[in-house]
Amino acid sequence: MHKTNAHWEAGGIPDADLIARVGSLMGELARSGALQGGEGLRASSEGVRVTFAGGTRTVVPGPLGGEHELPAAFSILRAPSIDAAIAWASRQAAALGDMEVDIRPVTEPWDIGMAAKPAALTTRRFMVLRKATAATEAGAAPMPEQRSALARLIDETTRDGVHLVTESMRPSRRGRRYRNSVNGISVYDGPFVESKELIAGYVIVSVESLDAAGRWAERYIEAVDTQEVDVRELE
Repeated sequence: MHKTNAHWEAGGIPDADLIARVGSLMGELARSGALQGGEGLRASSEGVRVTFAGGTRTVVPGPLGGEHELPAAFSILRAPSIDAAIAWASRQAAALGDMEVDIRPVTEPWDIGMAAKPAALTTRRFMVLRKATAATEAGAAPMPEQRSALARLIDETTRDGVHLVTESMRPSRRGRRYRNSVNGISVYDGPFVESKELIAGYVIVSVESLDAAGRWAERYIEAVDTQEVDVRELE
């Protein structure tokens, strides 16, 4: 997962060189068989932060400040509006308990001038990013009844064409953070005490080791010209 910056938060559009670099790397990843998926996200001004606590739901519209940005899981939905994505996240919270999520639109080719939006399209994709807690960072699994409730939600909304994918992450102690600077790339082993930078996008790779994922991460940093990338192991 790579982090955003002021340019992208201001609604910046990638230039031709960036598109070419990222396209070349994604093509190489695909040919290697490692590429499993990847998306960019729109500026947080197009999203919301939703907190569920003690039966109360609080919705804060973007733009969002970087606060507690360590992720535990994310889902990609196809929905007619961000309100519909909030409704889905509310059902997720009913299944799993108190949580905080950020919901932002996924970047589509027409958002950045690469293609025309299909005239008949009335929905768009959203990421529901669930934040880490002390329990998820300790590796605690949801209770059986919570897993069952979440599975029912996913099954139902997958059949409806709303839920597209959900990925859960192992604790950050099993990950690495890569920081880019004028002195080169520095590597830090997890756990990550805090992360205050909003996520700009992600790529999922299937490789044999964390070291192998890290080699792709270093190339990804160069391709997308970002300052920080976290590599996390998926469940």
